[in-house]
Order: sequence, then structure tokens, then C-alpha cells
Amino acid sequence: MIRFRSLRTLTLAFLLAFLVATVGTGFAIHGITLQTIERLVDRRIVVVSDAIAGVPGERRQADVFRRMDAAMRERDTGDIGLLLVDASGRPLAGNIALSRRLPPGFSTIARDEGIAGLTAGRALVRDVGSGMTLTTVAETEPFDDYNAARTWIYLLGFGSIVLIVVGGLVFFVVTIGRRIGETRRTVEAIIDGDMARRVPIHPSGGEFAHQARAFNRMLDRISDLMAGISNVSSDIAHDLRTPLARLRGQLALVLRRAETDAQRGDIEAAIAMSDDLLEMFAAILRIAEVEGGDRRAAFAPLDLAALVDEIATMMQPVVVDDDRTMLVHCADPAPIIGDRHLLGQMLVNLIENVLRHTPPGTQVAIGVATTGKTATLSVSDTGPGIPADQRTLALRRFGRLDASRHEHGHGLGLPLIEAIVRLHRGTIVLEDASPGLRVVIALPRD
Repeated sequence: MIRFRSLRTLTLAFLLAFLVATVGTGFAIHGITLQTIERLVDRRIVVVSDAIAGVPGERRQADVFRRMDAAMRERDTGDIGLLLVDASGRPLAGNIALSRRLPPGFSTIARDEGIAGLTAGRALVRDVGSGMTLTTVAETEPFDDYNAARTWIYLLGFGSIVLIVVGGLVFFVVTIGRRIGETRRTVEAIIDGDMARRVPIHPSGGEFAHQARAFNRMLDRISDLMAGISNVSSDIAHDLRTPLARLRGQLALVLRRAETDAQRGDIEAAIAMSDDLLEMFAAILRIAEVEGGDRRAAFAPLDLAALVDEIATMMQPVVVDDDRTMLVHCADPAPIIGDRHLLGQMLVNLIENVLRHTPPGTQVAIGVATTGKTATLSVSDTGPGIPADQRTLALRRFGRLDASRHEHGHGLGLPLIEAIVRLHRGTIVLEDASPGLRVVIALPRD
């Protein structure tokens, strides 16, 4: 079963169906016209032939000659060709000559029969008694080369219809394609974070303008709802960071005045929890900033392989201090367009995520490869990994896996990485490294 998955396919299918229908209709009309003309011409030559042959009792040679001579002199039969021959084929009378002997009954004749002035016609050959055979011929064309002229009429008539329909169809496809393109570009801009982008509304009005207005109203409503949600989380983060910072400062002052080790331990634990909350609010604000799309203004050409090598070199001492090893495979350049700072932060977060959730002795492998128009960054480890049924949860904000419920963290590391990847129009996939976890990030190169 054919599925029309694109406007081009649908247009080509409609055009093919229309051409088949038009050509079929033209051939059908041409064939029916010819059959009708032949039927009328056959009826006429039967009448003339019957009049010359007469009834069976009046088919003496002299009577046939007389009736044939009268028919050739009549005005109404002046365009009828007649030929009377004997049993041996010798012409006895008539106003035409044939280049060959025609078969009995009806037959179609053409210019090559040698009849002067005839382009196409029909002939009736019948026995008229006394060993004589009468051939009656009539033209099926009112004038010479009428069939060729009629063919040209069909071609011009149906051809003009085809041209009009094809032209209208092309105009329709171009118009629809342009409107769809405007909508698609708006959607892509919104995906990239430009929530202010809207579909252009043409001043000419019409259904497309009504559709664009409805689409823009929907986008306005979605934008308002998202802004409200984003503002709530951002406002909470902003409003709570200041009192939390003051609280941490106050705890630091209290720590200096602590008199016993027990007091110092309790105060240091409170300070650590304050730092954890401040880090969580900072992560929320970073995600909101990335998802806002404003960072695309900082996009510039860069080499992902060189950036990875730079970050890996910077993080190597940290990895070694945590009793892990790191291998980097970046053989060829991987040019992309992106925010260097965000991509560097993404890679740092990936490495820190491995250090936080894997045991000592774990090996970290980082690789960069290019395939066509895609640059792929992979970070894998030999740690415990993430079960397949919990990988979606790991990418969710505040998503804490069962195994890491009691570990330090707030569940915003991978969501921040995913927001950076989405800003760069890329994809992130969590895979099984057997053993361990592999994070595969695909980024477009253009």
C-alpha cells in the first residue's frame, strides 16, 4: 500500500492520476468518435449499396448498370465511390479504381488504396447477382487529413487543460510549501529557545492568515504558561539563594565561636547542607538559562575534539586523585558550531558524574568521532552503570536512582547536560557499556 508521506509525493501521485485520466479520456473520446463516424458511414453505404443491388428478383445485369449509373449522377451520392466487377475481377462500371481486391463485407481503407481524393474511408463489398461484385466506398473524413487535424485539436485542447492544471498545481505546491516552511522555521526557532518567534501573517488574509493567527495564539498561550512555570522556579531559586547565603555566613561565624568538637561537627554538617542547597539552586538557574535559548548568540565554530582534549587534560589530575584512570581517543578534528563554555561545562559534568557514582579503580574512556554531518562524543566507564529501566529517570530533573538515594547530589547533573545538548540540537543516549555506562551525545556539524 502506497503511503503519501510528503507533499511532493502527494502532488506527484495526483499529477500522475490526472494525466492518466486525461490521456485516457482523450483516447476514449477519439475512439468513440471514430466508431460513431464509421457506424454512420457504414449505414450510409449500406443504403446506397442496397439501392444499386435491388431486390433479388431485379438483379439482372442491365438493371444493376442502370441503377448504378443513376446513383453516380445523383447529387447526394456524388462523394460515394462505386466499382462493379465481374467474376474474374474485370471492372464493368464505376467511378473508382482499386489497387487490390478488397475482402467481402466491411473493411477500412486508407490513402494507400490508390483512390483519388480519399484519405480514409470505409468499403462494403457484396455480391449483386449474375457473378458481379459491387464495392461501395465512402470517406470517413469530411475533408483531407481530418483525423490528423482532429488529433491536433485533442492535443491542443487536452494539452491546455494539462498545462493549466499543472501550473495551478505547481502554484499550489509552492504556496503550501512556503507556508509550511514558515511554520517549520518558527517551530525550529522555538525548539532552539526563541519563544518570541511567531509565524508570519500575510496581509492578504485568507485561510493561511487565519491559520497563522490561531497558531500564534497557541504559541502565546504556551509561552505564557512556560514563562510562569519558569519564573516560579527561577524566582524561588533567586529568592532563596540570598537567605541561604546569609545563613551559611552566619553558620561560618558560629563555627568560629564553637567551644567543643561536637558543636563544630554539627555546624560543619549544617554548612555542608547549605552548600548543597546553594549548589542545587545554582544548577536550577543554569538549566533555566540554557533552556532560555539566549546562549545561542554565543555560538561559534569550534573543534569538539580539541575541546575534549583540553578539558580531559585539565581534569586528568582530578581523575588520578580519585583513583581512576582516563583514556581519550580524539584522532581527527570534529568541527561543529556551538557554545565553547557550555560544551566544556558539559564534559566536566560528565567526568564528575563518573567520579561521583563509580568506585575507585574505574576506567573512564572519552572518544570523539565524525560521521557525515554528525559529531559524536562518547563517555563510558567500567562502573556499575544504570539499569535500562531507570535511564529515563536519570535524565529527569531531581531524578535520583535507587542506588544513589543516600549519596551526595541533587539529581540535576544529567538534566543540565541534556539541556546543553538540546540547545545544540543534539541528542543524548544512555547505553550499556558492558560493564558500566556509556553516554553518547550526537551533535550536528552545521
